[in-house]
Amino acid sequence: MIYTSAITIAFLLALVLFTKRNRTKADGILAIWLVIMGVHLVLYYFSTTVDRYYYPYLLISFPFPLLHGPMLYVYTASLTAQHPYLKKRMWWHFLVPLFFFLALIPFYLLPHGERLEVFANQGRGYEWLLVSHKVMVMLSGVVYVVLSTLLLQWHKKALRHRFSYVEKINLVWLQYLTYGVGLVWLAVFYGNDLVIFSLVALFVLLLGYFGIKQVGIFTHPPLLETIDTILPPEKEENVTPSPEPLKSKYHKSTLTREAQTVIHQKLQSVLEEEKVFLNPELTLSDLADKLAVHPNHLSQVINSMESKTFYDYINGRRIEEFKKIVALPDNQKYTLLALAFECGFNSKTAFYRNFKNATGLSPTSYLKQKHIQIQADE
Repeated sequence: MIYTSAITIAFLLALVLFTKRNRTKADGILAIWLVIMGVHLVLYYFSTTVDRYYYPYLLISFPFPLLHGPMLYVYTASLTAQHPYLKKRMWWHFLVPLFFFLALIPFYLLPHGERLEVFANQGRGYEWLLVSHKVMVMLSGVVYVVLSTLLLQWHKKALRHRFSYVEKINLVWLQYLTYGVGLVWLAVFYGNDLVIFSLVALFVLLLGYFGIKQVGIFTHPPLLETIDTILPPEKEENVTPSPEPLKSKYHKSTLTREAQTVIHQKLQSVLEEEKVFLNPELTLSDLADKLAVHPNHLSQVINSMESKTFYDYINGRRIEEFKKIVALPDNQKYTLLALAFECGFNSKTAFYRNFKNATGLSPTSYLKQKHIQIQADE
């Protein structure tokens, strides 16, 4: 029952994604992966129900376990906008499953009786292929779960250089899916097909649940496509908080020190006079457009001259604005969160975290220290 349900959902969700309006590249990759999972489950289900005479025909599924790791990695890379950097090398990740498919061609060309004989003798004559396949499947699971987790970590760091808010675009649900794939591979190490494919079926069912309940898998807007380029930190010229690494990070930059000073002065002026940081959805690109500079140059100026990420710099400005307005007697009739939202924060969590990071105190402790009394939050 669980297999038929998972197979149905896998193909149904793939159809939803293939026919989705404004389908993104990540949607297409996930749809293909769902089809692969659905076919894999179908072939396993047949192997548990059909006569042994048909077993050789089901060996088409032999390379399939080696497809899931690369598909997770490619999907993660595409969804986190790291695909442009990786796309020239994407096909490399599918060479191993292709190798095992081609290695089976001599077996497929055998008469059916000889193929049945190979099955009856536990793969005699193909022992090297079975052992190498088992080793590669185990390695594939570990390597691609780790690589996908690293991509998500790089993505999280890169967001702080492009957005002044990250709470709603952190892709936590994708991290959970990566853990789910990791759990499946833990079962692979024990070699129990029933447990493995039961977990795969459960994974598909949970993927369907997230698709319906969570904004992100099937309904997530192409927000990340607005990012100019997000590369892993060691490749992205803008990512570094400390002064010494900055010198080496920007040694190829065409932006002179004089030009940085001019941009920095314009930045300070816009923030002081127009207070654009009050916009809770302010992005690096928005601010760069207002200053008429390239986003990468603006990021370099903030990183170099403020020693902060865009996220930390803008939220630091919001904290300073909060400290100013909360001290005004006319504003003490408002609640703490109302004033925080007025300063550009869009969640209580973001406000409290950034305030503590900037001042070393919680907002309530700060107010007590300054002897400021305001309305309590409901």
